[in-house]
Amino acid sequence: MAKTLLDIKRALDENVGKKITVKANGGRRRTTERSGMIEETHPSVFVIKLDQEQNAFGRVSYSYADVLTETVELLLTGENGKQATLI
Repeated sequence: MAKTLLDIKRALDENVGKKITVKANGGRRRTTERSGMIEETHPSVFVIKLDQEQNAFGRVSYSYADVLTETVELLLTGENGKQATLI
């Protein structure tokens, strides 16, 4: 796991444009799983462009702190369809 917010941002910067699955803790034992592509990174947040056939809306954003505190888990999807933890 990445140690700092800067490490998380750098890892996401390197993977902009790649397919990713996001597992987010929704509270009260609810988790949401969405897939899409890392669209862009900003100083405090990153944006995921969601797959249109699976989701009702186009984009979702998360903060790097969400990844650091493990509220959000990021799984990078490889060319062969296998998933690996990004951070």
